[in-house]
Amino acid sequence: MNLNETIKNRRSIRKFKDMQIEDEKITKILDAGRWAPSGLNNQPWRFYLPGKEEKEKLAGFTKYSHVIKNCASCVCVYLDKNSVYDRTKDVMAIGACIQNMLLAAVELGIGSCWLGEILNRKDGVNEFLNISKNYELMAVIALGYCDENPASGRKPLRELIIGK
Repeated sequence: MNLNETIKNRRSIRKFKDMQIEDEKITKILDAGRWAPSGLNNQPWRFYLPGKEEKEKLAGFTKYSHVIKNCASCVCVYLDKNSVYDRTKDVMAIGACIQNMLLAAVELGIGSCWLGEILNRKDGVNEFLNISKNYELMAVIALGYCDENPASGRKPLRELIIGK
């Protein structure tokens, strides 16, 4: 699959098969994330991989608990506040990091869902996972083998261009 196909085939997957993901695939997904661009190459992202029991309890922090409960693995993506030099740029860098991971997952045959609603309870998540306040939760990414194939559409490009 070429890059354009990978981009267009990425979907938010919320239903997963009851199958574990091989450790080397998780490593490749995380590695893709760490190669995202960041201002001054500060690489402000940090990853936390909850264990099975933690993942089950983590699900209680979001109204999309079924996604976390049913995924094989999830990645909590954090902003390392100690590495921040410009918050806006660093948050955008973490978005690029997450997108890299989502695209790597597609290439590896893994479904993913970028969960953001859980941020409403990010302080509680940090407390539960015993994560320092030096790290700010940016997203949870659910990963697993797809058990659905949702359709997706996009607005025409002409509707997205301003001023012409």
